[in-house]
Amino acid sequence: MTKIYFALLTFMSVSLYAQVQKDTIKIDEVIINENRFSTPISKKNRNVYVIDKAAIEKLPGKTIQEVLQYANGVDLRQRGPFGSQADVSIDGGSFEQTVVLINGTKIIDSQTAHNMLNLPIPVEVIERIEIIRGPAALTYGINSLTGAINIITKKPAQSGFLVNTYAGSNFEKDTQDTGDTFYGTGIQVGGVLSKEKQQHSLFASHDKSNGYRYNTAFENNKIFYQGNYQINDKNEILSSFGYINNGFGANGFYAAPGDRNSSEVVQTTFASVQSKHQLSDKWALMPRVSYRYNYDDYRYFGISNLKAGRSQHYTNSLAAEVNTTYNMEKGELGFGAEFRNENITSSNIGDHDRENFGIYLQYRTTFIEKLDVNLGTYLNYNSDYKWQVYPGLDASYAVTNAFKIVGNIGTSQRIPSFTDLYLNQRPGNIGNPNLVTENAFQSEIGFKYTKQNFSFNANYFYRKISNFIDWTRDVTTQPWQSNNYGNLNTNGFNLRTNYRVNFSSDSRLNINLAYSYLDFKFQDVIDDLYAKYLVSSLEHQITNTIDFQHKKFTALFATRFNKRITGPSYWINDFRVSQSIKKVTIYADAQNIFNTTYYEVGAVPLPSRWFSLGVKFVTF
Repeated sequence: MTKIYFALLTFMSVSLYAQVQKDTIKIDEVIINENRFSTPISKKNRNVYVIDKAAIEKLPGKTIQEVLQYANGVDLRQRGPFGSQADVSIDGGSFEQTVVLINGTKIIDSQTAHNMLNLPIPVEVIERIEIIRGPAALTYGINSLTGAINIITKKPAQSGFLVNTYAGSNFEKDTQDTGDTFYGTGIQVGGVLSKEKQQHSLFASHDKSNGYRYNTAFENNKIFYQGNYQINDKNEILSSFGYINNGFGANGFYAAPGDRNSSEVVQTTFASVQSKHQLSDKWALMPRVSYRYNYDDYRYFGISNLKAGRSQHYTNSLAAEVNTTYNMEKGELGFGAEFRNENITSSNIGDHDRENFGIYLQYRTTFIEKLDVNLGTYLNYNSDYKWQVYPGLDASYAVTNAFKIVGNIGTSQRIPSFTDLYLNQRPGNIGNPNLVTENAFQSEIGFKYTKQNFSFNANYFYRKISNFIDWTRDVTTQPWQSNNYGNLNTNGFNLRTNYRVNFSSDSRLNINLAYSYLDFKFQDVIDDLYAKYLVSSLEHQITNTIDFQHKKFTALFATRFNKRITGPSYWINDFRVSQSIKKVTIYADAQNIFNTTYYEVGAVPLPSRWFSLGVKFVTF
């Protein structure tokens, strides 16, 4: 660990002693779009991290999953390469304790959160990704125990089209099967029509690879449409539709070593319509309707035997919500309600249906000139678990214009998935219909310092998750079964710094460095049980990006360090260079450039060194 802390101090020293110059990028221009309030990030009382479109364009990632792996505090546990399958969690939670949203619309996978990131969103349509750390029921409702990830799509300003294509390889051969060299290719195409009162975007992508080891080939197809309509200056409508068909070889993904020939197909359809209406100078109304359909087809024996070892799941989710805000003389009031119906038809889970209804009330005010307070409660009713209430409070005090102290106390809940409750997949896994909901309480204190081109955030938190759900067993000959394993207490702190230097009007350097530490302790657990997912949680995490830009040339070097509770630590280093010439950009990526062997889930090794070359043509 001495080397880790030395690296941390070294990079922070570089940030602190670099020459301070004025930068045209202002962090407080970013607006965090909560379901009720829209808040400049500089005014935000919570621990929020934003990956903006400028960073996304420079990162050596072509999928949402690859972009998220550079976000500190986010634990992305990949099974498949380059976004074909991955679980996501925040600050030591499980992969079902984080809620994912698209433009504020919740994407809750009631079958299993393994499919949470199976999203029909090409990277080219993303404006930014907002990562909110800590329980967020007050803002986002159920299943946000450890945080939320809100993906905001672009609102186009001018018409045009885009073509982005790439190809890559590790230049190794598939010695166990075809003998072919491993490769990956992809193309994204899109068009934008922008008028004064309406904007339309249509994007599609196709990614294909024969994998990076035996039976890890994948083919991924996405299509996404978004329409923005400005009826007048007080009424606006946003509609979106997406579909993804994701098929991949699943060698060792869920039941190693017996699933060497397994494969899986996951298809997701997503649609939403939301609007904003300024009823008066004080009243704003924001209704939303959304639908999600997911089909999951897992073949234990692959395509060689589709009559045995096959699991098929059909999941539907229909949701509606109404959010409203009212500006008062001494604050802002937010309130509303949401309804969600979830059902599943499955070969080994059965047929199930449930409803969820939530009501919230939220009030934000400035008690004194520099003290901002946001408090409220979320009341939830679930047809299986009845009524529960989740209050929350966050506050900040601006000591100076540059230095702010922030703190929050939050609670939240996770409803067990249909897989947790009813799965019957003997001899591998069985559900438990007697599970109770997970509940989280978290308190956090920290500060934010922002001065010209330098920012530094530091936060400490304590979280207790009661009735923590994991898949457990006491001997390896038994199936894994979901159980309320115990109470999980987590202490953690995270540090994040950013520094920008302008060498001239055409050249600048940007440095991001972040470190997270987590300490876990279980209480009231059953002794001598093996837990399936918790054992791989992150204990130490460092993320660092350094990017340089001169005119239309950019170079970014990214470093990630992960140390899990069990298993060896590892460093992953990635690199991207790009050069734009008018409307054409040529880029080259080198991922895992030092050829590190590492694992994020079980015994699934992730890709070795990988190189790719791409060309992008954009007219808007």
